[in-house]
Amino acid sequence: MQNIPKQQVIPPSESASDYSFQNNVASASFNSVTSKSKSLSYNPKPYLYISVFAAWIGSIFWFQPRLLQLLEMSYNWASWTALMVFILFIDFAWLYGFYNIGVVLFSLIHKYFSTKPEKALTQSCLTDAPAVALLYTTYNDFVEESVLSCVNQDYPNYTVYILDDSTSPEYMAKVDDFAEQYSDLVQVVRRPDRKGFKAGNMNHGLEKFATEEPYFAIADADEILPPDFLAKLVPVMEYDPMVGFVQANHRANPKNKTPLGESLGIGIDIHWKWYQPLRNDYGFVMFLGHGAVLRRKCWEEIGGFPHIVSEDLGFAIEIRERGYRGRFVEDVICYEDFPDTVRAFRIRHMKWTRGTSEFLRKKMAWLLRAKKITWTEKLDILFPTLNLPLTLLYFTFMVNANLLLPYFFGHQRDITFVLAGSEFSFPVMVLDDHFGAIYSADFFIITMLTFFAPVLCFILAMAAKPGKLFRFLSHSTVLYAALGPLSSIGVITYMISGKAIFLVTGDTKQKEHNTQSRSTGFFRRIREEWQKFITKSHPDTFAVQGFEILTGIVFALVCIYMFQVSFFGLCLAFILLPVMHYIGWNHKLIKPLVYVPFVLILIGVGLATMSLIGMQSVFFGYGFHF
Repeated sequence: MQNIPKQQVIPPSESASDYSFQNNVASASFNSVTSKSKSLSYNPKPYLYISVFAAWIGSIFWFQPRLLQLLEMSYNWASWTALMVFILFIDFAWLYGFYNIGVVLFSLIHKYFSTKPEKALTQSCLTDAPAVALLYTTYNDFVEESVLSCVNQDYPNYTVYILDDSTSPEYMAKVDDFAEQYSDLVQVVRRPDRKGFKAGNMNHGLEKFATEEPYFAIADADEILPPDFLAKLVPVMEYDPMVGFVQANHRANPKNKTPLGESLGIGIDIHWKWYQPLRNDYGFVMFLGHGAVLRRKCWEEIGGFPHIVSEDLGFAIEIRERGYRGRFVEDVICYEDFPDTVRAFRIRHMKWTRGTSEFLRKKMAWLLRAKKITWTEKLDILFPTLNLPLTLLYFTFMVNANLLLPYFFGHQRDITFVLAGSEFSFPVMVLDDHFGAIYSADFFIITMLTFFAPVLCFILAMAAKPGKLFRFLSHSTVLYAALGPLSSIGVITYMISGKAIFLVTGDTKQKEHNTQSRSTGFFRRIREEWQKFITKSHPDTFAVQGFEILTGIVFALVCIYMFQVSFFGLCLAFILLPVMHYIGWNHKLIKPLVYVPFVLILIGVGLATMSLIGMQSVFFGYGFHF
């Protein structure tokens, strides 16, 4: 193991007390570094996940007897299975609800009570500046402002390598023109193929060109690095030889003035603020693929980045098993663009969904068997990682709760409205009275906690500005909450094909996807289009969009028959999402419609409160809060 002398890092010394405090904090967190040390041990505190599972087990103990009472109305194996699936999903959803609540609570604990040695080290000075290779990755999405932020670093010893996988002559020319302007600092690297996607691109650059630098940094094509990015992160690496990477913070680019970015970019700021810093103490610091400085020695030890779409997480767990760790630095802030169109947003989401599915298939068993990764870290990896593939489980729940349960346990009743002295009646489907076992105040409370837990951090961050909060939650509902059918397609098609394709969000042409079939026969062309759908499930395809719209229509019809106001709002979002794929976020018809799904959900929440005074609510009975 290569040891780096501790005296290379000189903490700031405005006063003796400042130096003493920062040195003590660093020493307490890193342990002493000596020439004979084998490892700097690090075990995250398990309190977050102990609390999550304690609350979850307590809720199961309290509510499970009432939920199991529902099984008494089953009359065959199919009805029993439908009820059991309903119960098990509720149990599982509570676990994720407590996880999101726990993250918020421990984020506050970390913010106000934890020492933060990373902050002290970023203010340190280096007696020597080790060489750094700054890798800028691009594939038909070169952004000059971004690569300029790489060039303009306040650090004396670095080289920018533009790893250009572009196939467009236009973008290749832009890269070459820029490199010519900064020929003393910039080197263009190209390769003959795209094997391994981004991971293969970086491995090629590090194997063939950036071969001497002990550290390398990674910047995405649209990322803006602060000028002191290297100057602040390299000292953290130098201080502790067992830090394999340092991940910087990110916020939405304030210069990104697209309507979609202005509406939802703030979500990036809030999510990073609440879900990342606490991992230094209570979980697993993830390498998030960009905006980070990495140790070349770690890359060499694991044989390079794994050739998977989620190469960042694969790298992080591989080096952790070898005793290295990551650190998250909250005060070094990079800027990234929110996808500028709904189409780009959907492409990115499909890449994440299939990439995460690939990671779990190839790495989950390995992760569970890993000996040096603690169970706290394993849980901290799996909870957010499983979140995307588990949307298929949620989709299954929707089918079960909205189609199967009404089929087995639904009864037709008339609802009567009185308007201006006239009565209007129409038939609706309601659940069996046995579901009244879960209509209680305590069940209502845990339902609402679970329902709002995923957006709790946003509620707290914008509570002082209710109008802004309402707009953000409305926009998030029609964009994020409507991703269920799209995510389910991604998971299912990956399970069939076993392939994950690195779809580039910023590449508007998507040449690989748009390649036309050369087959002349009708059935052969159908077969090729089917194969393309299974291997890529690109959001541009009519099969994907048709499934989303059909899902929304079918469930919406059920909602009308069962008077499910909240779920009807979500069904409307299912339909709007592929529509916005074409006509855009800022279309005059879309602007008012994006508020309707969230408004309907709020109305459904209001109706759910009626259960407290004896009125059954379909929203509440179905447990639509996941």
